[in-house]
Amino acid sequence: MDASTLDQQDALASFRTRFHMPRTGGSEQYYFCGNSLGLMPKDARNQVEEVLAQWSAEGVEAHFKGHSQWMPYHALVREDLALLVGAEPIEVVAMNSLTVNLHLLMASFYRPQGRRRKILLEARAFPSDRHAVASQVLWHGGDPNVDLIEIAPEPGADLIDPDALDAAINAHGEEIALVLLPGVQYVTGQAFDIARHTRIAHQVGATVGFDLAHAVGNLPLKLHEAGPDFAVWCSYKYLNSGPGAVAGAFVHSRHAHANLPRLAGWWGHDEASRFKMGPEFVPTPGADGWQLSNPPILALAPLRASLPIFKAATMDALRRKSVQLTGYLERRLTERLGDQLSIVTPGDPSQRGCQLSIRLRQGRELGQQLYRTLLEQGVICDWREPDILRASPAPLYNRFADCDGLVDALATELERHR
Repeated sequence: MDASTLDQQDALASFRTRFHMPRTGGSEQYYFCGNSLGLMPKDARNQVEEVLAQWSAEGVEAHFKGHSQWMPYHALVREDLALLVGAEPIEVVAMNSLTVNLHLLMASFYRPQGRRRKILLEARAFPSDRHAVASQVLWHGGDPNVDLIEIAPEPGADLIDPDALDAAINAHGEEIALVLLPGVQYVTGQAFDIARHTRIAHQVGATVGFDLAHAVGNLPLKLHEAGPDFAVWCSYKYLNSGPGAVAGAFVHSRHAHANLPRLAGWWGHDEASRFKMGPEFVPTPGADGWQLSNPPILALAPLRASLPIFKAATMDALRRKSVQLTGYLERRLTERLGDQLSIVTPGDPSQRGCQLSIRLRQGRELGQQLYRTLLEQGVICDWREPDILRASPAPLYNRFADCDGLVDALATELERHR
């Protein structure tokens, strides 16, 4: 079936009109970079301008007036956020940035004792995650060269074998304090089975956390059911909430009332007594208890534009389109350019989201050159070292015709370099 027919049959096609489409030379771009920065929902401007209007008209009183008053503003996104990640409302909070949230939750859930001091993570974790866990190990008096167990693909492979990952968890079980994994690996696009790896890690007595930066808004999630102790994510990729958008965190409800050590701030204090300004910290139950300061309202506002779109579309429907859309792009690339490139991302749709990671057989130098040329032409992908071109057809706003545009542009440029 061709792209035109598939686009005509697309039940989610109208959602594209809810976003501003960037343009190059007067034409809409072929935008495949939602894995790096999602497009702007048209309603985001209204949400931000509402906050600005409140500020200009009411000043400090805007904290306490109107349906979107600022004091409980972060709670306005709670229900939709919980629905999106398959959590109970008490388990989620929008706050801070991803790495800040990772540090805050590791302060509670990485508690090295005796032999159980190590953190298991993937060898090619996003650098910020690697820096965070190494610094946590140092903070606790450990040595990252000893206390980090880094799981890599087999020699010559790009993907981590899930069986080998579970075997490593079991092999080092008595030494592991924390298992920290991605929901989707940022370079290869490989998706990890959250429930499976959580179960194995808990069986050996470790706590479990996930970085969902490339999974939230991309894959259907069931965090409460899957049972990790915590998870963190950003909101500027698939959640389309703007550059540097407020991030999110999940803390499983079994910890909601636990007296866990934490790095505390006044906005995490119990709401009923927060403004009594006492010296003793009494945490608010649930994920809210890890908040530090009152939330940045202007940065939260775009999330109020984005999350209702996901609720209206539903993650199940988005996932169905994503599998179809990414499969179409994969087929077109393979049929037309299979002798000139390989796709690193798993071919099994259950083991990937909407990202395809492409490696050109001609090598890194040509790959970088093609990336820059595509960018100039309004075909927006991104590059990850050492040799990966990432393209992510996001089902909320990408069309099957966009996939043809990417393949045609790649084919034209590769032909020029034969």
